[in-house]
Amino acid sequence: MFISFVIHVIHMKKDLITVRDVDEQILRNFRAHAIQKKMRMGEALTDAMKRWVKEVDQKRTDPKILLKIKPFDWGKGTHKTSKEIDKILYGSR
Repeated sequence: MFISFVIHVIHMKKDLITVRDVDEQILRNFRAHAIQKKMRMGEALTDAMKRWVKEVDQKRTDPKILLKIKPFDWGKGTHKTSKEIDKILYGSR
């Protein structure tokens, strides 16, 4: 079941934000957790939004991600592994 809910977000100035189609059960659970942590709804919602944005931003693929991988030792007998993989992938030259 969905309900309409008005949320007060408190910053340096007070803003009134209306949020529609919030799931009632999720809202109740969210409110209960905010109360347990002794947080106002605005604080809890701001924290949740920050965490969600951070999570979404971290999931964006960095095109240079492979360049960030550091070399490591695979153990004894693996010193030619890279050349062997190249030979399998690209054939012998």
